[in-house]
Amino acid sequence: MEPIYLDNNATTRVDPAVVEAMLPFFTEHFGNASSMHAFGSQVGKALKNARSQVQALLGAEHDSEIIFTSCGTESDSTAILSALKAQPDRNTIITTVVEHPAILTLCEWLEKEGYIVHKLKVDKRGRLDMDEYKSLLNDRVAIVSVMWANNETGTIFPVVEMAELAAAKGIMFHTDAVQAVGKIPIDLKNTKIDMLSLSGHKLHAPKGIGVLYLRRGCRFRPLLRGGHQERGRRAGTENSASIVALGMACELAMQHMDAENTTVKALRDKLEKGILSQVSHCFVTGDPSNRLPNTRNIAFEYIEGEAILLLLNKLGIACSSGSACTSGSLEPSHVMRAMGIPYTAAHGTIRFSLSRYNTEAEVDRVIAAVPDIIAQLRKLSPYWGDKGPSANPEASFAPTYA
Repeated sequence: MEPIYLDNNATTRVDPAVVEAMLPFFTEHFGNASSMHAFGSQVGKALKNARSQVQALLGAEHDSEIIFTSCGTESDSTAILSALKAQPDRNTIITTVVEHPAILTLCEWLEKEGYIVHKLKVDKRGRLDMDEYKSLLNDRVAIVSVMWANNETGTIFPVVEMAELAAAKGIMFHTDAVQAVGKIPIDLKNTKIDMLSLSGHKLHAPKGIGVLYLRRGCRFRPLLRGGHQERGRRAGTENSASIVALGMACELAMQHMDAENTTVKALRDKLEKGILSQVSHCFVTGDPSNRLPNTRNIAFEYIEGEAILLLLNKLGIACSSGSACTSGSLEPSHVMRAMGIPYTAAHGTIRFSLSRYNTEAEVDRVIAAVPDIIAQLRKLSPYWGDKGPSANPEASFAPTYA
């Protein structure tokens, strides 16, 4: 039986058309774009075209606002560190408690370096407190960095409104849009967003290529210094094959945007409804009314998410868990903890993230498989009895974390 891949928020299959577009740049068009001869100029033209393709998907006003990087993490670091270096009189960063580690780990390091970091809290649906945000905007803030959509729950944040509020106070605004680009429409030219990060491998391009959108006129200091590439804003010989691939992936994302928000969304909803109707003591985390069209995160109470993943994997079904961090700790993810999800549920969260390659038949297989797996694991759970949850399971579930 064919395997089923439902972990597209982690990475995506490279579209065959993207592979076809990039292959000639390993063999025929292998020149350095900085070279003056024909080998170089061919590549230079291809990079210019790719830049325009990315510009179109993002709705940027100028193609010069597109800076190619190696990944979303590099783009995130470049944005935040640039804002701090360009404004030495400002020492404060505003972000959220549910950001990706690409942002949070950097901010933790910056705190040790003496910077002040404010992390906006979220409610039980993963929504930000806008009053808290407004109260923190002042002339000591160098940059606000808020993800466009959460990678675990798919919850979409009001970044356009937040950027307007920041701009009114003269504060730079950056958004990590790695999960949002290609899934929902974006029109940067009609926003006050100064910088945006994206990663190619989240939208059917290869790994190792990303973009930092930099609004024209925004003060900027490069992270990498050396050659003149990317108008002196990101040194290093261009990864031409992957840049061409990303351009094609962005063009395809525009073509499939409607399907992403109709067909893919319908499959997600069917999967969600099918599981919730057959499995008791489970619920959707995040904001069901405002989330990415491909993502749902379901908390299964009284069992471990990793055990669910292992049994799904045996059936050829790939998805992911938000219940444990990469260190191997059994501590629930920081996103679940920030939303106040009970530990008895936070440990059993599973993220199903679809793409345009998933089919209804695959969704039906997953719906059929999940109830038996949950029932099997609950029989082994010390917090589950013959008739359901044991009496007061929250009291008996009292883990101690470092």
